[in-house]
This record gives sequence, C-alpha cells and structure tokens, in this order.
Amino acid sequence: MSSGVLAGAVAATVLLVVAELLGGFLGHSISLVSDALHNLSDIPTLLISWFALHWAVRPADHERTYGYQRAGVLAAFTNAILLVLVSLGLFYEAFERFLHPVAVHESWMIGVSLLALAINGGITLALVSGRRDLNLRSLLIHNFGDAISNIGILAGAFAIRMTGAQWLDPMIGVGIAAMVLWSTKSLLMEAGNILLEGLPKGIRLESVARSILSVKGVQEVHDIHIWTIGTDLVALSCHVRIPDMHMDESEKILQAVRANLDKDFHITHTTVQFERAGLPHETTCIMPEPVRASK
Repeated sequence: MSSGVLAGAVAATVLLVVAELLGGFLGHSISLVSDALHNLSDIPTLLISWFALHWAVRPADHERTYGYQRAGVLAAFTNAILLVLVSLGLFYEAFERFLHPVAVHESWMIGVSLLALAINGGITLALVSGRRDLNLRSLLIHNFGDAISNIGILAGAFAIRMTGAQWLDPMIGVGIAAMVLWSTKSLLMEAGNILLEGLPKGIRLESVARSILSVKGVQEVHDIHIWTIGTDLVALSCHVRIPDMHMDESEKILQAVRANLDKDFHITHTTVQFERAGLPHETTCIMPEPVRASK
C-alpha cells in the first residue's frame, strides 16, 4: 500500500470536511454536520495509520527485538477508540436537534452528500488491496461506513423534500452514529486481543496440540502459548516431550513440528523446548492438562 494513497486520502478528506461543514451550516442540516465531524475524525485516523505504516516496516533492533509490526495494531486500536468517541458525540448532537428542530435545506444535503460519496467511495476502493493489514482495514471499514452514511443522507434529503418530515435529518444522524459504533466493535476487539497477546482468531489451542502430537516421536506437549506479533506473523512457544535420542534425530522432529505448524496454522515463528522427563514441578500451563499421544 503506497503512502501516497494515504496522503491523497488526507487531502481529499480535508476538502470534504470543509464542504460538509459549509453545507451543514448553510443548509441547517445536523446530518451533514454529523458526517462532517465523523469525517473530521478521519484526518487523525489517516495520519496515525500513515505513521504506523512507515513505523511497522522498520527492522528489529536491540530494544525492539520483534521489530515494529505492532505499530499498525496499536494504530488500529487508537483509531477504534477515536471512532467510539466520535459516535457518542454524534448521538449527543442528534439528540439536541430532536429537542430543538430546525428546518433544513435539502438541496444542500443532496449536493454535498454526492460529493462526499464520490470522495469516500474513491478512498474505500483505494484501500481494498491492503485489507489484510489490520491498520489499513480499520481505515477501509471507516471509509466504507462513511460512504454508506452518504447514501443515507442522500436518501433522507429526497425523503425530506417529498414529505417535509424534518425529523428525518436528526434520525439520519443517529443512524450514522449507530453505524460507526457497530463497525468499530469487531475492530476494537480484534486489536485489543492482539495487544493482550490472546489466541489469534481462527486458531484452536487443542487443534495445534494435536498437530504437534501427530509428529512421530512426540509423546506429550504442554505450556503452549500462541500470539500475534503483526500482520501475517503468528508466534508459538511450547514444551514437547520426546524419548531420549541423538540430537540429529531430535532435529528431524523439530523440523517436522515446524512444518506442521506452518502448513496447518500459518505459524512461522516457533520456539520449541524439548524435554525427556515428566512435567516440571512448576509450570504455567495454559491448557488444563498436558496433551499426550494416544497409546
């Protein structure tokens, strides 16, 4: 993903915020103002993501031995928090408009929402290729939500023109806020799980243990830890019990274990500690009890 795409997205978003604030002020539309504030939050979001994109590719050093790949995850988590705050602000503004209704000029809503749809739709399409990265996916979800809200504002403007129902404007604002909050939930949970070094999405601990046990010579596996370092980089550490054997033979078992983990779960960063005795006296087992090979 080129940083030029993010730079262009920042410039286009600044233009859009100015247009929506102007349109919302002149057209007395709370839905346009709500969308403008929503898009205003895109600017720090885009800047954070741009910074994280450059930071994440830096190589590992003596202080950051895993490198800086978590920078993108941290950016996604920060962006999600910002979105939650924005959605709460939008709820408040819409509630105020319900209490103090103002006649809106739907022509301004139609014109500005068409411009916003073109800009947000273009940014969304530009970000599709980078959707595997959690940081860029947070932007994709954000801008896709923006485009959907623009369609809602456009539809609401036509409905107000035909029916004169002014309450539709703050109702659209509530809908935008609810959509922002809903779209943020999964992103916040996924980024939080990675930062807490939880089990990566789609991986079951028991399945990983069984895959290791399928290697000939492995008798028991315990003390398994699996976590995400960054996009497409999952790490694992575990203790594996094997019979007493020559080091050359144990190396073959290690290679087979790593091959299974890579093939079955795309786990490529592994630390495997071999043991030839029983469990240590003190261990921090994640699994309730060790998994042993069937007799």
